[in-house]
Amino acid sequence: MATDLRVWFCTPDKGLGQVISNALGPGFEVRCTEEELTSGLDKWSELALLDLRTSTESGSDWALQLMAEIRRLPLPPPIIVILPEEDRTLTLIMMEGGAYDVVYSPPDILELRLILKRASRFRELEWELAQCRPQESVGRLHGLIGQSEKMQGIFALAKKIAACDVSVLITGETGTGKELLARAIHQSSPRASQSFVAFSCANLPETLVEDELFGHEKGAFTGAVGLRRGRIEIADRGTLFLDEIGDLGLALQPKLLRVLQERTFERLGSSTPVNVNLRVICATNRNLGEMIQQGKFREDLYYRLNVVELHLPPLRERRDDIPVLAYCFLERFASQFGKKVKRFSRLSLQAMEEYNWPGNVRELENVVQRVVVLSETETVEVWQLPPAVRSGYEEPQPELTYEEEVRRFKRRLLVRTLRECGWRKAKSARTLGVARGYLHRLMHQLEISEDDLGEAARGISD
Repeated sequence: MATDLRVWFCTPDKGLGQVISNALGPGFEVRCTEEELTSGLDKWSELALLDLRTSTESGSDWALQLMAEIRRLPLPPPIIVILPEEDRTLTLIMMEGGAYDVVYSPPDILELRLILKRASRFRELEWELAQCRPQESVGRLHGLIGQSEKMQGIFALAKKIAACDVSVLITGETGTGKELLARAIHQSSPRASQSFVAFSCANLPETLVEDELFGHEKGAFTGAVGLRRGRIEIADRGTLFLDEIGDLGLALQPKLLRVLQERTFERLGSSTPVNVNLRVICATNRNLGEMIQQGKFREDLYYRLNVVELHLPPLRERRDDIPVLAYCFLERFASQFGKKVKRFSRLSLQAMEEYNWPGNVRELENVVQRVVVLSETETVEVWQLPPAVRSGYEEPQPELTYEEEVRRFKRRLLVRTLRECGWRKAKSARTLGVARGYLHRLMHQLEISEDDLGEAARGISD
C-alpha cells in the first residue's frame, strides 16, 4: 500500500495550510509551520512548500536563505514556492535559487498535486543515485546503465550468454552503446582476465582491414619490414569485437568465416596456419538480412555470427533511462573538470526526457559534458541546453496570448502524464482526476496523436 507524500509547508497563514491540506486530499500528509527552521525537515518531509504570498520586498531574500539552508541537508527535498502573483523576474530568481517549481496564488490544486507527485519521483531518483554511488547498481552491467524494463531484459540476457562461449551479434542505432555491451559480456565471462580487442570495419580500405585483422609476415608487401600480429591473433584466449561488421568487404568475409569455423588463419605473406582460441562479438547498425538479399553479405557468415542477437533500443524508446544517464554523466564530468554543478532543474530534465536524441546515449553524454563545462552554478537550467534539446521549453515569448500559454501548458502536461502512466488512458485520466471521455476530448482538442506519445504508445489499449 502506497504511503502518503509528506509535505513540509512553511506559511504564516494557518488557514491556508488547512485549506491546502484538505484540498490535496488522500495521498498527502501536510505539516504546517510558521517557523523558518529546517530542524527535522530531512527526517520527516519528502517535499517542501514555501508560501511567499504575504512576504515583504525582502521576502525573496528570506526565501533564498531558507532554500539555501534546505539544500545543505544531506538529501534536500524538492522545494515548491507559492508566489502572490505571476512575476517573471521573481520566478526566475526562485528557480535560480534552487526551487523545483513555482506556482501562483491561488494555486490550482490539480496542478499542485501533479507537481508534488513529480517532485517526489525526482527526489526518489536522486536518492537512488546517492545509494548507487558506493556500489554497483541493480541498473548497471559494468559500463552500461539502465533502469528501464528493456535494458533490464538485455542485462539479464547478457549475463546468461556471457558464460557460454558463443558468438554474439549486437544490433542498434549509432550511439546506443554496442561496444559497451560487448565489453560487459566479456567482463562477465570466463575470458574476463584476457584481452578485449576492438576493431571497427567502417570506412577503411579492404587491404588495410585485412592487414589489421590478420597481420603480416616480414616482406609480405612493400613496407612490411617486420612481422606484425593482427587483431585476431592479439585476441587469442580473449574476445574480439568487430564493430560495423556490415561494412566488411565480400572478399574478407570467407576468411572471417574460416576463423569462426576452424579457429585458424594465416598472416599475409604466409601459408603457415595460426591457431586461435577466441570469442567473436560483432555489432552493426545495418540490416544484415537485407544485405544478404542484395548479395552484400554472406548468409553462412551471418548465421555463424548471429548465434545470439541482442538489440539495443534507441534512447527515445527507453526514456526512463534519460534522467539516470544524465545524472551519471553529470557526476562524472563535474568531478573530471572540477565543477560545482550538482543537479538539473525541473525544466532542463523534462526537456531532455522529451527530446528524441537521434544520436542516442552518445549525444546525451556530449550534451551533459557541454553544459558541465560551461556551467558556473550548482543547477543546470534549461537555457543552458543546446537549442535543439530545449526546443519548446524556452521562456514564454511576450507575443503569446494567455489562451496560447494555457493551451501550451495543458498539452505538455497531458503528454507528460500519458507518458508517466505508461501511455494508458484510463490510468492517465485517474491521475489527472478527470473522466476518460474528457481526456479523449482534450487529446482531440490539443491535437495529441500517437506521434506525440512515441512508439511505445502504439498498440496499447485499456
